[in-house]
Amino acid sequence: MNETFKSSMLKDPIRQDEVHLSDKGVSFKVKKLIGGTEQFVFYADISGVEIDSGMFFATIRILPRARPEIVIDNFAKSDAQEIKALILERV
Repeated sequence: MNETFKSSMLKDPIRQDEVHLSDKGVSFKVKKLIGGTEQFVFYADISGVEIDSGMFFATIRILPRARPEIVIDNFAKSDAQEIKALILERV
């Protein structure tokens, strides 16, 4: 499996966060105005996935074991639910 999801350009057209699901784990790219961060978490290291839904957009919180949570913003609600389902299938 190789799927990539990008945050909505409507809320923030300059900084699009990305979630890339691979066979071994999940890669998160959180972009800033200058630079950003990229993190990789193996599926076995994920203890939970939470979604905070707003009116149109959702925030995804990945809860890895022994690491701080990873927060990615501005995803469409349907994409957030699909990301959560795909991750939890493999945890």
